[in-house]
Amino acid sequence: MDLVLAFKAIVMGIVEGLTEFLPISSTGHLILAASLLDFTGEKIKVFEIAIQAGAIFAVMLEYRKRIAAVVTGLFSDRKAQRFALNVIVAFIPAAGLGYLLKDYITAVLFNPLAVASAFIVGGFVILWVEKRNKNNPAQARVETIDDMTLLDALKVGFAQMFSLIPGTSRSGATIIGGMLFGLSRKAATEFSFFLAIPTLLAACVYSLYKERDLLSAADIPLFGIGTVAAFFSALLCVRWLLRYISSHDFTIFAWYRIVFGLIVLGTWYSGTVAWTH
Repeated sequence: MDLVLAFKAIVMGIVEGLTEFLPISSTGHLILAASLLDFTGEKIKVFEIAIQAGAIFAVMLEYRKRIAAVVTGLFSDRKAQRFALNVIVAFIPAAGLGYLLKDYITAVLFNPLAVASAFIVGGFVILWVEKRNKNNPAQARVETIDDMTLLDALKVGFAQMFSLIPGTSRSGATIIGGMLFGLSRKAATEFSFFLAIPTLLAACVYSLYKERDLLSAADIPLFGIGTVAAFFSALLCVRWLLRYISSHDFTIFAWYRIVFGLIVLGTWYSGTVAWTH
């Protein structure tokens, strides 16, 4: 395989892994990284979705004990059953809407203006939610994911629907949405991790199946390199984020989104960078 292509795949994998679980939009960063690397085309769009499998595996490894407990307790443990049902309920809204609107979203919203605008708007939403939490520090009524009800899960599922807009951030929508609906920062973050498993897995399988005519056995090394890079960078990111939220809020990510979005808009408008996808 071409070394330049391998390098681009590694960079894209690292970008995916580092941004998938932070509230800064992995899709938006992948679109922009692909533009800068001149790594574009229909097959690359499939690549960007497929390497999300690496992020899935990272979460599954980090939470392997909890996942094993849920799987083994599905037919006997009420807590495991409730947890699994919550994840399924939260998964359905975005999955259904994404299936219906995927082609429209890809055709209309995968562009620098839409992505940068979503970055900026999302940043201000995070600032608003964090300010709201500081003014009402005792408002979290759901301390752990085991305390969540089906209604809590459904609300997070509706929040995840906003992540269909490129640049919004799936993790940002679910974490900040969860906090807005009464989940603690830790509960919202952990539930976002678990919700990522069916969400990203479904996106990977659907995309690979739908675009199977574009792919061949020769693409396996490229996709494999990207997936492995995404796995290791996502694993580091998940472990870091769990430590970070124990003593910090998400304000820094909000300002990052706003500044980065303004830079993208400025370079796109001035023609300094030809953002394409």
